[in-house]
Amino acid sequence: MSTRDEGFELLGEVAPELLAEPDVAFGRMFGSEGLSVRGKFFAFVSSHGDLVVKLDADRIEESGLDNMVMRGRPMREWAVVALAEGADRWREVAREAYAFVDSITPR
Repeated sequence: MSTRDEGFELLGEVAPELLAEPDVAFGRMFGSEGLSVRGKFFAFVSSHGDLVVKLDADRIEESGLDNMVMRGRPMREWAVVALAEGADRWREVAREAYAFVDSITPR
């Protein structure tokens, strides 16, 4: 099994409680499947199998997470949570990402 497949498996463990929230759905972003609220993505699996989440830029630093890098450029509000950090950490950070994106996305 590839690390990306492992990441999708782990997201499958984390996703059900988030999918129970209003307006949360699965969709595609950056060539991957992920979770969105009202069409705005907050979590998806990277090509390396890590979880990528949208958080406030200051919160990324406070959380000790690294920014996602795309084409050599750090993405300001996107952070990476390593596959090795496991389901509990993914669940915690994905829930925070959901709350952040929910708060900034018009209803």
